[in-house]
Amino acid sequence: MKLQTRKVFDRSFTGIGLVSIFLLFVSLIVVLAPIFVKGMGAFVFKGTIEFRKFNYEKFGRGKKQKLDEEVKKTIEARKFVYDLITDFEKKIKNNEIPDSYKYERKKDELKELVKKLIGPFPGEPRPVLLRDQFGATRWDRTKVILNQVLNVEKWDYSNPDKMGKKVLVARKLEFEGTTLEKLFPYIEENLKQMMLPKLTFYWRFLTDKSFDAHFFGGIWAEVLGTLYLVLGTMLFAIPIGIISAIYLTEFAREGKVVSLLRTFISTLAGVPSIVFGLFGLAFFINTVKVSDSKSVLAGSLTLALLVLPTIIRASEEAIIAVPKTYKEAAFSLGASKIHTVLTVILPAALPGVLTGIVISMGRAAGETAPIIFTAAVSMGKPLKLVQTLTQPTPALPWNIYNLVTEHKAVEQIRHIQFGMVFTLVMLVLVLNMGAIIMRARISKKLRE
Repeated sequence: MKLQTRKVFDRSFTGIGLVSIFLLFVSLIVVLAPIFVKGMGAFVFKGTIEFRKFNYEKFGRGKKQKLDEEVKKTIEARKFVYDLITDFEKKIKNNEIPDSYKYERKKDELKELVKKLIGPFPGEPRPVLLRDQFGATRWDRTKVILNQVLNVEKWDYSNPDKMGKKVLVARKLEFEGTTLEKLFPYIEENLKQMMLPKLTFYWRFLTDKSFDAHFFGGIWAEVLGTLYLVLGTMLFAIPIGIISAIYLTEFAREGKVVSLLRTFISTLAGVPSIVFGLFGLAFFINTVKVSDSKSVLAGSLTLALLVLPTIIRASEEAIIAVPKTYKEAAFSLGASKIHTVLTVILPAALPGVLTGIVISMGRAAGETAPIIFTAAVSMGKPLKLVQTLTQPTPALPWNIYNLVTEHKAVEQIRHIQFGMVFTLVMLVLVLNMGAIIMRARISKKLRE
């Protein structure tokens, strides 16, 4: 091949590589940007007076005097709404409105929406469910409910050649000619006075426990459960993985048995994670009985099996990459093989070993399928360390899936879902960054 042609090929491949890196970077931005933007909405948002009332009642946060003043202002602004609906109910009950039966169902529907907006009416019994004891706690959710109060969703089938079209019809038309007609413009014009939205930085989203199936509170149980699972996984997988790699590279004789073992390890790396979950259920819980049912211990053991092939292969490659002169120098000084491995080869291979550990930590933190059967529950309290041996735990990956697919009020807690995803991504990044910094420091010391 001519030199000029080779240069053209080299430049072409370099250009293709740079374009690929750029496209990968753009793809990451496109995927991660919505997660970061919407995920931050769980931490920074406009909180209403209902949010501040909940925080004071459940956590004792805020100044009572200031809160009482704000509550007084909102009650004054809401009084017109309370009086208007209550008076309309009395008129219906006393048949003071012509064809009052036509308004009964519509009035009840409107009242329920108003309760979702500003909370229970004065004098009514306190609702049992926590979600019914407070109005909208976030300003963005307040505006969604306002739209539901002002408008009714209906379907237009006027065109027989097309499918029905969803249209919004002003709800006040349903109460045209009644005293309740004045309610709608009042709510629209005085919503801020009724809700008093304020910019809120809710960093305790990470440390607060959840209430009422994540309608309120934070995600501390899920964060703590994920950390327990990751740390437990590494506690089991790292020693076994490194010892296995040392045996395969330094002590085992090359032959059919060792070759077969490496084949098994490579095969395990490609097994779907759901299979590990089912194996963990069948072996660790039903056969070995490490716990009576789901537990963090069973989940950690299952995840350890999942990441073990990665740690073994990465550790093997790192040990093989250590120059042979290191081993020869140690032997020439009279060091035994075990002493050489532990004090010379393993420290030199540590940066490469840490690479496998970093990758494994990220995978253990984000896996869902293995912990469904062995460790995770949809709702639960934060566990104490000793409880991890026998109790299951909420975990970020499983709860993200669960909230998106099974929660009956998925639209109302969308900020919780994105907050969990954001937290999981940041948790993996922090764990990886910590391991990378540790690896860099170890490599620097080895060079010195």
